[in-house]
Amino acid sequence: MSENLNETDVEKRRPHLPHIVVLGVGFAGLAFCRAFPDGLARITVVDRQNHHLFQPLLYQVATAGLSAVDIAQPIRVLLRKRTDLAVRMAGVTAVELAEKRVRLDDGATLDYDYLVITLGARTVYFGHPEWAEFAPGLKTLDDALRIRRRLLMAFEEAEVETDPRRRDELMTVVVIGGGPTGVEMAGTIAELSRQVLYRDYVSINSAKTRVLLIEGDPDVLGNYPPDLRASARRQLEKLGVEVMLGSRVKDIRRNEVVMPDRSIRAGNIVWAAGVGASPLTSSLGVPLDRQGRVLVRPDLSLPGFAMVFAGGDLAAAKDAEGCVAPGVAPAAMQMGRHIVRLIADDIRAARRGQTGARPNFVYKNKGSLATIGRSSAVAQVGRLHFSGLLAWFAWLAVHLFFLVGLRNRLSVFASWVHSYFTAKKRARIILDVDVADGDKR
Repeated sequence: MSENLNETDVEKRRPHLPHIVVLGVGFAGLAFCRAFPDGLARITVVDRQNHHLFQPLLYQVATAGLSAVDIAQPIRVLLRKRTDLAVRMAGVTAVELAEKRVRLDDGATLDYDYLVITLGARTVYFGHPEWAEFAPGLKTLDDALRIRRRLLMAFEEAEVETDPRRRDELMTVVVIGGGPTGVEMAGTIAELSRQVLYRDYVSINSAKTRVLLIEGDPDVLGNYPPDLRASARRQLEKLGVEVMLGSRVKDIRRNEVVMPDRSIRAGNIVWAAGVGASPLTSSLGVPLDRQGRVLVRPDLSLPGFAMVFAGGDLAAAKDAEGCVAPGVAPAAMQMGRHIVRLIADDIRAARRGQTGARPNFVYKNKGSLATIGRSSAVAQVGRLHFSGLLAWFAWLAVHLFFLVGLRNRLSVFASWVHSYFTAKKRARIILDVDVADGDKR
């Protein structure tokens, strides 16, 4: 096992090799770094966080089902076996495509021969950034810990509140957005309040917590087939979630959601309605779609810059029918591995004094899964649609398979088994988000 290296160390060892800079170690970036052949290039990885995050399980940290360390792994640990790779913890302030240079927030610059941009997505509020203060999104561990603290603190405050109206407000949760994240959050919060916390309090009955899911479209899980949308709605309502369809949010204030025909007071408001690409894309000077994603060429390179690639949530990769690959982990990983093939082939061809045609990226859809609560989920695998317990088991198996690290898999599996048989959440500790190692059971 090799030691962790810096850029200078790697350059000294292999100064003659092309330099690849990878921005972001999400699913696409990590897949690229793991799959790229040794001995072909020097690689520098840049990420503003020191860890790779398994975002599909982030909502379980927010709802006290898992600890933060269950779904994250240090980047240096994941990549330390590579002798051709250096890790740099920093933010990216600019990409100068013409100069083939990246500028970092610590003042350093990195020159590259190939650039792989996989910086992922961020929460967007459709022109209302002020809503973020009152309705946090869910994209980082800090977001999850903040939501978990607010949720649990609302019950603690309700326990000692003497004003019935204020108590009802504290025991009301509004989730805005009926996509997979919103459905998962709403279902799990309802499950938490009705099946777990009701035994913890004397003055309040947490089973009477009101959980509302607001969706502007006619149904939840809009990208799923109609039968699975209907099944998801039924399963949510069975858990006690009030599903409000065709409802638009006009404004969000402290503890209040304003709609055209009503106003809802709530102790917690969670935003799951929109994500957009990293703001860095707007400075690249290349075509973007409405979500700010780069309109990449069929091979995932940037228009006009054949040595620069984008992958994951940051890339709008269209197929022959014009459909964009979804922002899910399998698609991002496929993009990362496709970019590996292109760059590796380029470098090998250049050594032979040749140039070769680049194959287009083709997304292989292996199915879609969304969980709603314990024993509740919907699944689409090819033409097969199913829901309920079988879909939930499929969801568990797929997420354990993609989760990075054996220790994480074992820990998450143990937590799920414990929760299934005891109806308890193991991570119900309230901590300040700013605590350095802040998520101990």
